[in-house]
Amino acid sequence: MTHRFIAQTAAFAMAATLGVAAAAPAGSADAHKPKAEQTPFEQVRLIIEFNSTDEDIGVQFFLDVDSWKTVKVLNPRGQKVFDATASANLLRQGGGTELFLESSEPTLDELSIAEFFEQFPEGTYQFMGRTPDGEKLVGAAQFTHNIPAGPELVMPQLPANDECAENVPMPVVVAWNDVTTSFEGKPLDVVRYEVIVGEDVFDVHLEGTTVTVPAELLKPGTEYGLEVLAIEAGGNQTITEACFVTAE
Repeated sequence: MTHRFIAQTAAFAMAATLGVAAAAPAGSADAHKPKAEQTPFEQVRLIIEFNSTDEDIGVQFFLDVDSWKTVKVLNPRGQKVFDATASANLLRQGGGTELFLESSEPTLDELSIAEFFEQFPEGTYQFMGRTPDGEKLVGAAQFTHNIPAGPELVMPQLPANDECAENVPMPVVVAWNDVTTSFEGKPLDVVRYEVIVGEDVFDVHLEGTTVTVPAELLKPGTEYGLEVLAIEAGGNQTITEACFVTAE
């Protein structure tokens, strides 16, 4: 009697003793059943967003596929960090497609960087799910702790009291110092920036460190929020917030 047969016999005996069905031997018909088809997500992404002005931190993730019924995300330790199920009218419509989620962003006095890193360790995060037809969805995103330093604004010039820049001529020139380090002062590769003015007023991605907001997008004597984001190679981003008031 071979060792393999002995092991199989013991397994069957234990299963019978416990009152559960034993696994079929490798040569059985069940072993040759086709595996469920796998469909890769078209995109998966998990990043850190740090606000250097408010000193708060959170994560964002995004996935995209033709249709999903269930999705879940596992961290490198195999722990589930998110799951969702399409049901009712959404499922009858055919399920979900894109999904973007942003976590709450506690301040650093509520959740330290060290605690945040423990909650979201570096490594490969597995994205898994099922289509409405039962196909398995798979994907993986690399997640790092590389957080850029906040961009230092040069223009418009901000007052020392952290109030809005006043009487800013139009068109408005926004400029900042190039970011070359992490928030800890370590060398870091920032690949692009994003500048956002107001709500749905102006939003642009660029590689340089200056941009002009056209006058036709702005109103005289009006206050606008301003965000400049530094985005590193892995997608993690750090925001510097400010505001300005255009000249009359």
